Amino acid sequence: MTFSEATGTAPLISLEAIQAASIRLKEVAYHTPLMHNLHLSELYGCNLLLKREDLQVVRSYKVRGAYNKMSSLPTEVLRCGVVCASAGNHAQGVAFACRLLEAPGKIYMPSTTPSQKIQKVKTFGKEFVEIVLTGDTFDAAYEIAMEDCTQNGKTFIHPFNDEQIMAGQGTVAVEILQDAKVPLDFLIVPIGGGGLLSGVGSYFKQLSPRTRIIGVQPAGAPSMAEAIRQGQLVTLAKIDRFVDGAAVKRSGDKTFRIVRQLLEDVLLVDEGKVCSTILKLYNEEAIVVEPAGAMSVTALDLLREEIKGKNVCCIVSGGNNDITRTEEIKERSLLSEGLKHYFIIRFPQRAGALREFLNNVLGPDDDITHFEYTKKNNRDAGPALVGIELKQREAYSGLVQRMDQYGIDYQNVNKDPMLFDFLV
Repeated sequence: MTFSEATGTAPLISLEAIQAASIRLKEVAYHTPLMHNLHLSELYGCNLLLKREDLQVVRSYKVRGAYNKMSSLPTEVLRCGVVCASAGNHAQGVAFACRLLEAPGKIYMPSTTPSQKIQKVKTFGKEFVEIVLTGDTFDAAYEIAMEDCTQNGKTFIHPFNDEQIMAGQGTVAVEILQDAKVPLDFLIVPIGGGGLLSGVGSYFKQLSPRTRIIGVQPAGAPSMAEAIRQGQLVTLAKIDRFVDGAAVKRSGDKTFRIVRQLLEDVLLVDEGKVCSTILKLYNEEAIVVEPAGAMSVTALDLLREEIKGKNVCCIVSGGNNDITRTEEIKERSLLSEGLKHYFIIRFPQRAGALREFLNNVLGPDDDITHFEYTKKNNRDAGPALVGIELKQREAYSGLVQRMDQYGIDYQNVNKDPMLFDFLV
């Protein structure tokens, strides 16, 4: 593939490359269902279809690109070994491909990767893979993995910035257009480094050009959104790693040159809203998704007016969610929905002060879920960290009004990010 520095674009992934990938993957990857969702369709007033890549063989679409890339390598190259860097899903795809192709693989993963994903990599790769946990982000793991490739003559399997990876991910679009009974007005695609969107978007642009393609990134890691806004690749100084499957500091140069032709902009979704979507999909639809897998459905709130009466497809990109993260997901959801607030409250150091607060300030449906207080001296008042959970967002104004009315000395910790991160 050749790139035009003048226009900053690159040829789309060809139909032939994506169709060839589809043939390679026929006996390897599942043809995942395209499912109409009645509840979400009624909620948003549209015909909503979910492309269920959470039901894929490694519970994400990543196996498509990994196997397509590796199966196209010469046998002697595979025998020398492959290396990859991944936050989890790409690692699972590479591990599964290593096992099927009997190729040795070394997989570098951030030390922050959920344990569930690490165990899955071991399960899929068996004796063919070695796992190295290093760094706090994908980018840190990537740098060390590239050093390994350079020093030992191994082949690097990039998670997104490779045409054959993109072509493999594009097979998701092949299945969508095969299974869709109606023309699609909107296709909503999550973005990390841009591999999925490059492949899927290329296929749609050529075969269903009337479909409007919407990209979605986490607000705490908007690398592609910033690149499109500035018209050039950018490296983010810091990112929120919570949506680990899509949290990269820098998008790929190849993916950027393709993605910018497919989109005018990228929607950013708040990590807390993503958590709310995860919980709703589980509680109301019995669908288990990881944070990156929930982003496309989360974006529906931002598109509510535009998608009314339209045929909409959301790609649910993965379901590798670690159960140990459940409490954090609940907490982030409550904070985002305005249902949980933390305060530093200076209680008078006398008997009955807390009882007065409970009787006079706390509403009938309010619940104290966190209370941290230690009497350190003989001063008249001492601070306590108090977490209060509400049933309705609107109850917050009444809570604050009562604290003011009864002369409570307080500070809302939610409104001070640095203090919140330190205390909570």
